[in-house]
Amino acid sequence: MQIDTTPKLKSYDVVIIGGAMMGASVAWFLANRPDFDGTVLVVERAPAYEFSSTAHSNSCIRQQFTQPINVQVSQFGADYVHNFRQYMGGDPDVPDIHMQPFGYMYLAATAEGEQVLRAAQQMQAAEGAGTQILTRDMLAEQFPFYNLDGIRIGSHNPVDEGYFDGGCMFDWWRRKARAGGVEFINNEVTGISRSGNQVTGVVLADGTQIGAGHVVNAAGPRAGQVAQMAGLELPVEPRKRYTFVFEAARPLDVDLPLTVDPSGVHVRSEGKYYMAGCPPFEDPAVAPDDFIEDHSLWEEKVWPAIAERIPQFEALKLIQSWVGHYAYNTLDQNAIIGAHPEVSNFMMINGFSGHGLQQAPAMGRGLAEWIATGRYETLDLSPFAFDRIPAGQPLLEQAVI
Repeated sequence: MQIDTTPKLKSYDVVIIGGAMMGASVAWFLANRPDFDGTVLVVERAPAYEFSSTAHSNSCIRQQFTQPINVQVSQFGADYVHNFRQYMGGDPDVPDIHMQPFGYMYLAATAEGEQVLRAAQQMQAAEGAGTQILTRDMLAEQFPFYNLDGIRIGSHNPVDEGYFDGGCMFDWWRRKARAGGVEFINNEVTGISRSGNQVTGVVLADGTQIGAGHVVNAAGPRAGQVAQMAGLELPVEPRKRYTFVFEAARPLDVDLPLTVDPSGVHVRSEGKYYMAGCPPFEDPAVAPDDFIEDHSLWEEKVWPAIAERIPQFEALKLIQSWVGHYAYNTLDQNAIIGAHPEVSNFMMINGFSGHGLQQAPAMGRGLAEWIATGRYETLDLSPFAFDRIPAGQPLLEQAVI
């Protein structure tokens, strides 16, 4: 559909910079609040979204984290997926979203890795997750296709873990947000106006100035650049992550859990194919428009790791590959959400470092609550507050893929 480039108003209660998954989530949850009747503008520089992290996501969801708040966030995400139509107001035109519940499988090859998985499982179980620790014998019995040389234990949760149609959720959030009065434009924010401890508006690429009661930074990998426009530093940068889709000459006769190998490579079923991913050999920040692939990664890292762990995958045919960007929080690879302590109406929903899509329902809901009421009403997201950044106190998450 055609998207306007010019805003209809000169000022908005909320201006959201970035219309991909996080921006759409905030927009929808604001539009869906009976107690919020403010005006909302979403500014998206590339509304085809072909270069967004959302478009490059593998749409996975898990509860196997090492921080309780991340487990809770993803539990709401799973409930949201399971009850999508209900959460979207019961509209019969809204489709059900199916979750493919094959689970994640973390494999530990060291005593330290085993300790991390065992401690995490105890915490996850206390939060109501279905994670189970599997010994080598249990792994061999339940998943005989693994080569378990060097593996000490596995951690598996087939309950509310797997992948889902994140694109469907994203599409309907935008549709329903528009129906609820949110305005979307195709333009780029090139400046943010600020007076003391408040932002007052944004400047568009064509010079248009728009007043704003709140400005929401939902710019994904470009979040650091957006923060700088407001005179703020945000430790979020684009980092490349690779995805490979392949066909196996000897496919498994069961679905493959998303297997996180000690090598750093992960692989899962993808219909009749399989999907693998990993970071590059070196992992620097890159330009936000750099999507150049290192084709040696498949031959030198990914394929050898897959064939070593699953011998049936020695004969493969690569079908497709692509590079996406993590919005990488360099402090602790966890979200940064809420108001900036120095600029109280500059709102952040940034730095998800690869687990943003599954967290988008809880995060969008939470930020909408904060904008509308000044507090979190449902799930307390304060562990993700910006304050930990200047304090150098990371919210250490050890289960980052």
